[in-house]
Amino acid sequence: MKVRITQIDGALPNLALMKLSHWHKARGDEVHFSRSVERDMFEPAEYDRVYGSAIFKFSQERLMRFQRQFPGAIIGGTGTPSVGTVEELLGDDYEHYDYSLYPDVSFSMGFTQRGCRLSCKFCVVPKKEGKARSVSTIAQLYRGDPHPRHLHLLDNDFFGQPREQWQARIREIQDGKFKVALTQGINARMVDDESAAALASIDYREGKLFKDKRLYTAWDNKKDEARLIKGLETLSKHGIKPGHLMVYMLIGFWKGETEDDWLHRQSTLRAFGATPYPMPFVRTKETIGFQRWCVGAYDKAIPWEEWKAANYYPTNLRRKEAA
Repeated sequence: MKVRITQIDGALPNLALMKLSHWHKARGDEVHFSRSVERDMFEPAEYDRVYGSAIFKFSQERLMRFQRQFPGAIIGGTGTPSVGTVEELLGDDYEHYDYSLYPDVSFSMGFTQRGCRLSCKFCVVPKKEGKARSVSTIAQLYRGDPHPRHLHLLDNDFFGQPREQWQARIREIQDGKFKVALTQGINARMVDDESAAALASIDYREGKLFKDKRLYTAWDNKKDEARLIKGLETLSKHGIKPGHLMVYMLIGFWKGETEDDWLHRQSTLRAFGATPYPMPFVRTKETIGFQRWCVGAYDKAIPWEEWKAANYYPTNLRRKEAA
Protein backbone atom coordinates (compact mmCIF):
# COMPACT_ATOMS: atom_id res chain seq x y z
CA MET A 1 0.00 0.00 0.00
CA LYS A 2 0.96 3.63 -0.55
CA VAL A 3 0.08 5.65 2.55
CA ARG A 4 0.12 9.40 3.25
CA ILE A 5 0.43 10.48 6.90
CA THR A 6 -0.24 14.18 7.48
CA GLN A 7 0.47 16.33 10.54
CA ILE A 8 -1.88 19.27 10.09
CA ASP A 9 -0.73 21.24 13.12
CA GLY A 10 1.38 21.09 16.28
CA ALA A 11 5.08 21.67 16.83
CA LEU A 12 5.79 18.46 18.73
CA PRO A 13 6.10 15.06 17.07
CA ASN A 14 2.67 13.46 16.76
CA LEU A 15 2.68 10.13 18.59
CA ALA A 16 -0.49 8.86 16.91
CA LEU A 17 1.01 9.41 13.47
CA MET A 18 4.32 7.88 14.56
CA LYS A 19 2.40 4.80 15.67
CA LEU A 20 0.49 4.58 12.39
CA SER A 21 3.70 4.94 10.39
CA HIS A 22 5.43 2.17 12.35
CA TRP A 23 2.46 -0.15 11.87
CA HIS A 24 2.28 0.41 8.12
CA LYS A 25 6.04 0.09 7.58
CA ALA A 26 6.05 -3.15 9.58
CA ARG A 27 3.50 -4.46 7.04
CA GLY A 28 5.77 -3.45 4.15
CA ASP A 29 3.73 -0.40 3.13
CA GLU A 30 5.28 2.71 1.59
CA VAL A 31 4.73 5.72 3.87
CA HIS A 32 4.87 9.36 2.79
CA PHE A 33 4.89 11.80 5.73
CA SER A 34 4.01 15.46 5.25
CA ARG A 35 3.14 18.59 7.22
CA SER A 36 1.52 20.08 4.12
CA VAL A 37 -2.23 19.92 3.58
CA GLU A 38 -1.62 20.31 -0.16
CA ARG A 39 -0.32 17.67 -2.51
CA ASP A 40 3.16 18.45 -3.88
CA MET A 41 4.54 17.59 -7.30
CA PHE A 42 6.75 14.78 -6.04
CA GLU A 43 4.00 12.78 -4.36
CA PRO A 44 2.36 9.69 -5.81
CA ALA A 45 -0.69 10.44 -7.95
CA GLU A 46 -2.83 8.18 -5.80
CA TYR A 47 -2.70 6.73 -2.29
CA ASP A 48 -4.32 3.60 -0.95
CA ARG A 49 -4.86 5.32 2.39
CA VAL A 50 -4.50 8.88 3.71
CA TYR A 51 -4.41 9.95 7.37
CA GLY A 52 -4.58 13.44 8.86
CA SER A 53 -4.27 14.63 12.44
CA ALA A 54 -5.18 18.06 13.86
CA ILE A 55 -5.00 18.85 17.57
CA PHE A 56 -6.12 22.50 17.61
CA LYS A 57 -9.59 23.89 16.89
CA PHE A 58 -8.07 26.91 15.15
CA SER A 59 -6.77 24.60 12.42
CA GLN A 60 -10.20 24.20 10.84
CA GLU A 61 -9.27 26.10 7.70
CA ARG A 62 -6.18 23.91 7.14
CA LEU A 63 -8.25 20.82 7.92
CA MET A 64 -10.86 21.76 5.30
CA ARG A 65 -8.16 22.38 2.69
CA PHE A 66 -6.69 18.97 3.50
CA GLN A 67 -10.08 17.27 3.12
CA ARG A 68 -10.64 18.98 -0.24
CA GLN A 69 -7.28 17.61 -1.43
CA PHE A 70 -7.86 14.14 0.04
CA PRO A 71 -11.63 13.61 0.36
CA GLY A 72 -11.34 10.02 1.55
CA ALA A 73 -8.81 10.74 4.31
CA ILE A 74 -9.12 9.23 7.77
CA ILE A 75 -8.89 12.17 10.17
CA GLY A 76 -8.52 12.33 13.93
CA GLY A 77 -7.25 14.40 16.80
CA THR A 78 -8.77 16.85 19.25
CA GLY A 79 -8.95 19.55 16.57
CA THR A 80 -11.33 17.51 14.39
CA PRO A 81 -15.00 16.49 14.71
CA SER A 82 -13.88 12.87 14.76
CA VAL A 83 -14.02 11.00 18.06
CA GLY A 84 -12.03 8.06 16.72
CA THR A 85 -8.57 7.16 18.03
CA VAL A 86 -5.54 5.40 16.65
CA GLU A 87 -6.06 2.75 19.34
CA GLU A 88 -9.35 1.84 17.70
CA LEU A 89 -7.48 1.22 14.45
CA LEU A 90 -4.43 -0.62 15.81
CA GLY A 91 -5.50 -1.85 19.24
CA ASP A 92 -4.66 -0.69 22.75
CA ASP A 93 -1.47 -2.75 22.98
CA TYR A 94 0.39 -1.38 19.95
CA GLU A 95 3.11 0.83 21.46
CA HIS A 96 5.69 1.18 18.69
CA TYR A 97 6.70 4.53 17.19
CA ASP A 98 8.45 5.64 14.02
CA TYR A 99 10.87 8.38 15.09
CA SER A 100 12.27 8.56 11.55
CA LEU A 101 9.40 10.94 10.71
CA TYR A 102 11.24 13.52 12.82
CA PRO A 103 14.98 13.09 12.09
CA ASP A 104 15.91 16.25 14.01
CA VAL A 105 14.31 14.98 17.24
CA SER A 106 16.75 13.27 19.60
CA PHE A 107 14.62 13.03 22.76
CA SER A 108 12.28 10.20 23.68
CA MET A 109 8.62 10.87 24.36
CA GLY A 110 5.38 9.30 25.45
CA PHE A 111 3.02 8.75 28.36
CA THR A 112 3.57 7.06 31.70
CA GLN A 113 -0.11 7.69 32.46
CA ARG A 114 -3.28 8.57 30.58
CA GLY A 115 -6.50 10.22 31.70
CA CYS A 116 -7.15 12.70 34.49
CA ARG A 117 -8.71 12.87 37.96
CA LEU A 118 -10.64 16.01 37.04
CA SER A 119 -13.39 16.84 34.54
CA CYS A 120 -12.72 20.45 33.49
CA LYS A 121 -15.32 21.79 31.05
CA PHE A 122 -12.74 23.12 28.61
CA CYS A 123 -10.63 19.94 28.47
CA VAL A 124 -11.07 16.93 26.16
CA VAL A 125 -8.81 14.59 28.16
CA PRO A 126 -11.49 13.00 30.41
CA LYS A 127 -13.71 12.27 27.41
CA LYS A 128 -10.84 11.06 25.25
CA GLU A 129 -8.80 9.12 27.82
CA GLY A 130 -11.04 8.47 30.81
CA LYS A 131 -9.82 8.13 34.38
CA ALA A 132 -6.16 8.43 35.32
CA ARG A 133 -4.20 5.21 35.01
CA SER A 134 -0.62 4.01 34.44
CA VAL A 135 0.40 2.90 30.93
CA SER A 136 4.21 2.77 30.55
CA THR A 137 7.48 2.65 32.44
CA ILE A 138 10.40 4.96 31.71
CA ALA A 139 12.34 2.02 30.27
CA GLN A 140 9.55 1.40 27.78
CA LEU A 141 9.61 5.02 26.61
CA TYR A 142 13.37 5.57 26.34
CA ARG A 143 14.74 4.91 22.86
CA GLY A 144 18.05 3.66 24.24
CA ASP A 145 21.66 4.50 23.44
CA PRO A 146 23.02 6.50 21.67
CA HIS A 147 20.02 8.81 22.17
CA PRO A 148 20.39 11.34 25.01
CA ARG A 149 18.60 10.66 28.25
CA HIS A 150 16.08 13.39 27.49
CA LEU A 151 12.48 12.39 28.11
CA HIS A 152 9.46 14.42 27.01
CA LEU A 153 6.50 13.17 29.05
CA LEU A 154 3.02 14.00 27.74
CA ASP A 155 1.19 12.91 30.90
CA ASN A 156 -1.86 15.02 31.66
CA ASP A 157 -1.99 14.06 35.35
CA PHE A 158 1.30 12.43 36.38
CA PHE A 159 0.33 12.16 40.07
CA GLY A 160 -3.15 10.92 39.19
CA GLN A 161 -1.87 7.39 38.59
CA PRO A 162 -1.62 5.04 41.59
CA ARG A 163 0.89 6.25 44.17
CA GLU A 164 3.15 3.21 43.89
CA GLN A 165 3.29 3.73 40.12
CA TRP A 166 4.31 7.39 40.10
CA GLN A 167 6.83 6.64 42.85
CA ALA A 168 8.31 3.92 40.64
CA ARG A 169 8.51 6.35 37.68
CA ILE A 170 10.31 8.92 39.86
CA ARG A 171 12.86 6.27 40.92
CA GLU A 172 13.40 5.26 37.29
CA ILE A 173 14.01 8.89 36.32
CA GLN A 174 16.45 9.32 39.20
CA ASP A 175 18.31 6.05 38.63
CA GLY A 176 18.55 6.62 34.88
CA LYS A 177 19.72 10.23 35.35
CA PHE A 178 17.08 11.47 32.90
CA LYS A 179 16.32 15.09 32.14
CA VAL A 180 12.54 15.28 31.99
CA ALA A 181 10.11 17.75 30.45
CA LEU A 182 6.57 17.59 31.84
CA THR A 183 5.11 20.06 29.37
CA GLN A 184 1.46 19.11 29.84
CA GLY A 185 1.79 20.44 33.37
CA ILE A 186 1.59 19.35 36.98
CA ASN A 187 -1.64 20.15 38.80
CA ALA A 188 -0.31 22.58 41.42
CA ARG A 189 -3.73 22.75 43.09
CA MET A 190 -3.32 19.12 44.15
CA VAL A 191 0.38 19.15 45.01
CA ASP A 192 1.29 17.99 48.53
CA ASP A 193 4.61 17.69 50.34
CA GLU A 194 5.30 14.20 49.00
CA SER A 195 4.69 15.03 45.34
CA ALA A 196 6.53 18.38 45.64
CA ALA A 197 9.58 16.62 47.11
CA ALA A 198 9.42 14.04 44.30
CA LEU A 199 9.45 16.78 41.65
CA ALA A 200 12.32 18.57 43.38
CA SER A 201 14.33 15.33 43.29
CA ILE A 202 14.33 14.97 39.48
CA ASP A 203 16.10 16.96 36.78
CA TYR A 204 13.09 18.78 35.28
CA ARG A 205 13.73 20.84 32.14
CA GLU A 206 12.02 22.73 29.34
CA GLY A 207 10.96 20.54 26.45
CA LYS A 208 12.95 21.83 23.48
CA LEU A 209 16.68 21.87 24.23
CA PHE A 210 16.43 20.44 27.76
CA LYS A 211 18.69 23.21 29.05
CA ASP A 212 16.66 25.54 31.25
CA LYS A 213 15.12 24.32 34.50
CA ARG A 214 11.35 24.39 34.01
CA LEU A 215 8.21 22.98 35.57
CA TYR A 216 4.81 23.61 34.04
CA THR A 217 1.47 24.03 35.76
CA ALA A 218 -1.79 25.91 35.10
CA TRP A 219 -4.10 28.54 36.58
CA ASP A 220 -7.30 28.25 34.60
CA ASN A 221 -9.80 29.94 36.90
CA LYS A 222 -9.48 32.91 39.27
CA LYS A 223 -11.55 30.93 41.81
CA ASP A 224 -8.64 28.50 42.21
CA GLU A 225 -6.29 31.21 43.44
CA ALA A 226 -5.94 30.09 47.06
CA ARG A 227 -5.27 26.44 46.19
CA LEU A 228 -2.96 27.38 43.32
CA ILE A 229 -0.83 29.70 45.43
CA LYS A 230 -0.66 27.13 48.24
CA GLY A 231 0.60 24.57 45.71
CA LEU A 232 3.21 26.95 44.34
CA GLU A 233 4.37 27.72 47.86
CA THR A 234 4.64 23.98 48.60
CA LEU A 235 6.80 23.51 45.51
CA SER A 236 8.97 26.43 46.59
CA LYS A 237 9.29 25.03 50.12
CA HIS A 238 10.83 21.86 48.70
CA GLY A 239 13.43 23.73 46.67
CA ILE A 240 11.72 24.43 43.35
CA LYS A 241 12.49 28.05 42.59
CA PRO A 242 9.58 30.28 41.52
CA GLY A 243 11.60 31.26 38.45
CA HIS A 244 11.50 27.62 37.33
CA LEU A 245 7.69 27.67 37.15
CA MET A 246 5.78 28.43 33.95
CA VAL A 247 2.04 28.75 34.58
CA TYR A 248 -0.39 28.30 31.71
CA MET A 249 -3.31 30.76 32.00
CA LEU A 250 -6.56 29.84 30.23
CA ILE A 251 -8.13 33.02 28.85
CA GLY A 252 -11.26 33.69 26.82
CA PHE A 253 -13.26 30.74 28.15
CA TRP A 254 -15.25 31.69 31.24
CA LYS A 255 -18.54 33.53 30.94
CA GLY A 256 -18.19 37.10 32.16
CA GLU A 257 -14.40 36.90 32.17
CA THR A 258 -12.70 40.30 31.83
CA GLU A 259 -9.24 41.57 31.03
CA ASP A 260 -9.00 42.58 34.69
CA ASP A 261 -9.16 38.87 35.52
CA TRP A 262 -6.29 38.17 33.13
CA LEU A 263 -4.28 41.00 34.61
CA HIS A 264 -4.91 39.82 38.17
CA ARG A 265 -3.57 36.37 37.43
CA GLN A 266 -0.66 37.75 35.39
CA SER A 267 0.42 40.22 38.09
CA THR A 268 -0.04 37.67 40.90
CA LEU A 269 2.21 35.17 39.12
CA ARG A 270 4.83 37.81 38.33
CA ALA A 271 4.82 38.89 41.99
CA PHE A 272 5.38 35.27 43.04
CA GLY A 273 8.29 35.02 40.60
CA ALA A 274 6.66 32.58 38.18
CA THR A 275 6.23 33.07 34.43
CA PRO A 276 2.65 33.49 33.14
CA TYR A 277 1.85 31.92 29.78
CA PRO A 278 -1.67 32.87 28.56
CA MET A 279 -3.45 30.17 26.53
CA PRO A 280 -6.33 31.60 24.45
CA PHE A 281 -9.39 29.37 24.29
CA VAL A 282 -10.68 31.59 21.49
CA ARG A 283 -8.29 33.44 19.21
CA THR A 284 -9.12 37.15 19.11
CA LYS A 285 -6.83 40.14 18.74
CA GLU A 286 -7.19 40.68 22.50
CA THR A 287 -6.37 37.12 23.60
CA ILE A 288 -3.53 36.73 21.10
CA GLY A 289 -2.23 40.19 21.97
CA PHE A 290 -2.31 39.42 25.68
CA GLN A 291 -0.46 36.18 25.08
CA ARG A 292 2.21 37.99 23.05
CA TRP A 293 2.51 40.70 25.73
CA CYS A 294 3.26 38.10 28.42
CA VAL A 295 5.25 35.53 26.48
CA GLY A 296 7.57 38.18 25.12
CA ALA A 297 8.01 39.52 28.68
CA TYR A 298 6.78 42.90 27.45
CA ASP A 299 4.53 42.85 30.52
CA LYS A 300 7.62 43.57 32.63
CA ALA A 301 8.13 46.92 30.93
CA ILE A 302 4.92 48.10 29.22
CA PRO A 303 1.47 48.25 30.87
CA TRP A 304 -1.21 46.29 29.06
CA GLU A 305 -3.29 49.39 28.32
CA GLU A 306 -0.32 51.08 26.67
CA TRP A 307 0.35 47.96 24.65
CA LYS A 308 -3.24 47.94 23.42
CA ALA A 309 -3.31 51.67 22.76
CA ALA A 310 -0.27 51.32 20.52
CA ASN A 311 -2.06 48.50 18.64
CA TYR A 312 0.72 46.08 19.41
CA TYR A 313 -1.31 43.06 18.39
CA PRO A 314 0.64 40.32 16.61
CA THR A 315 -0.23 41.34 13.03
CA ASN A 316 0.64 44.97 13.64
CA LEU A 317 3.78 44.05 15.52
CA ARG A 318 5.04 41.90 12.67
CA ARG A 319 4.39 44.75 10.26
CA LYS A 320 6.27 47.22 12.49
CA GLU A 321 9.20 44.81 12.87
CA ALA A 322 9.37 44.28 9.09
CA ALA A 323 9.50 48.05 8.56
